[in-house]
Amino acid sequence: MPKPPTTALIVGSGPTGLTLAIDLARRDIGVRIIDKSPRFPRSSRAKGPNPRSLEVLEDLGVIEQVLAAGSAPLPMRKYRAGEVIADTDPYAAARPTPDAPYDRPWLIAQWRLEEILRTRLAEYGVRVELGSELTGLAQDDDSVTASLTGGREIAARYVVGCDGGHSAVRKLLGVPFEGSTDEEQAMVCGDVELAGPDRGLWHQWFDEDGGVMLCPIPGTRSGWWFQASPETDAAGRPVPPSLESFRRLFAKHTRLPGELLTRAALLSSYRVNERLADRYRVGRVFLAGDAAHVHSIAGGLGMNTGIQDAYNLGWKLARTATGQAAPGLLDTYEEERLPIAARTLDITAERLRATLEAIKEPGGGLDSAVTPQTYGLEGGYHWSSLAPAGSTARLRAGDRAPDAPCADAATGAPRRLFEAFAGPHFTLLGFGPGTAQALRAAASAHGGELRTYAVTGANGANGAAAGGASHSVLADDGGHARSAYGIGPDEDVLVLIRPDNHVGLIAPAGDHRAVAAYLKGGALERA
Repeated sequence: MPKPPTTALIVGSGPTGLTLAIDLARRDIGVRIIDKSPRFPRSSRAKGPNPRSLEVLEDLGVIEQVLAAGSAPLPMRKYRAGEVIADTDPYAAARPTPDAPYDRPWLIAQWRLEEILRTRLAEYGVRVELGSELTGLAQDDDSVTASLTGGREIAARYVVGCDGGHSAVRKLLGVPFEGSTDEEQAMVCGDVELAGPDRGLWHQWFDEDGGVMLCPIPGTRSGWWFQASPETDAAGRPVPPSLESFRRLFAKHTRLPGELLTRAALLSSYRVNERLADRYRVGRVFLAGDAAHVHSIAGGLGMNTGIQDAYNLGWKLARTATGQAAPGLLDTYEEERLPIAARTLDITAERLRATLEAIKEPGGGLDSAVTPQTYGLEGGYHWSSLAPAGSTARLRAGDRAPDAPCADAATGAPRRLFEAFAGPHFTLLGFGPGTAQALRAAASAHGGELRTYAVTGANGANGAAAGGASHSVLADDGGHARSAYGIGPDEDVLVLIRPDNHVGLIAPAGDHRAVAAYLKGGALERA
């Protein structure tokens, strides 16, 4: 069979699929992305990226557009019987730190985020192919053939299903999606036009028999996210969402005229589903995002977990497709991400329970769903075969790689570690003068896939001379880099950062062979 012209076919053009498409396209991997919808959605849906996803979006080159199009989370105003009970800002005490520049999630309509991602993808010459519904999959040892409505076919080396909770890819693979649906925890949702309430607040009206939540949609004059416990009919069945039912719910819980709500669109009903695919890979086909896991919306982790799935898979798919890594690297996608999804199901279930308990009391609200666990900055992949033994006082292999403010030792210009990491490469940091030889050897042997940096003291002391054509020098003037990485002032240590900005390897100062082994897949062998 001739080699397929497409390396990766992505099914589904939500945030997960678009993140993966961008990550592959910037690595010069031939990618196509299809979606069954005839047009791009305008639904607000997910409320925005959490701090870890913001770090991903920075690496993809869209963070400025995302921040400009959205807003910081708003203070929450709680009501009981129509009266104001309390104002709460769950992020009031949050502050950026040198190692974590994003201290809170960001409110942005999902359609706007997708628009920004599509624009970025188009810069690489790739556009979403709408009206392309998947109907079949057939694969052999070398490729996958995707059948579409109308008799069309696309041949690709790999296919990734990013097509949501009702994933056609998952169903065609026959992958079980085990879990449960809580029929008791129902909600109606939609985008509404509304006049009256203060747009500087996230309003939450709770009564004994239900509630209404209204959050202003950034970038609109009168658009709001509307969420409410549904009406029920005489038989106790939920009433389907409509403008009329939204007006009745609004009037009932807010004690304000229902006519203030002038338009309702993109209406939907929601029940708590907790389901997890039992595997993320079948041969050359992968699952990501809601196609692989769904859970409660408490904590806002749905879209974010999908973005981070894509960020984990992209570099592995690219290295395997280009022959830089053995096919076994692709097995680490499920190895690393399935446990994260299982943990996410537990976190969201607990946050939902805590929120439902909180709103029974006056002053309780959605702030009960917010914990550091929902930021996405904790934990790592310590169990992974890509995380060989190695640690410092603060980090282990597999951890998220921290940021830190440094300076270019040659020019004195500010330079963050995240700026050094940005792009599709590995990054090797050498802390201390004893790493100079290893940095030079690694740069010489792996220059096409690796960037090397000597991290020195103030003004490049104790190591600036080690720089040159082979590697750059970052001056850790404030000691933030050493602090974030748990490396003492007199320690010489190598730290290898994976392309998804997790710590791959922590090694002694002169052990450039460990770096070479890792890049060739040696970590898989040693685990």
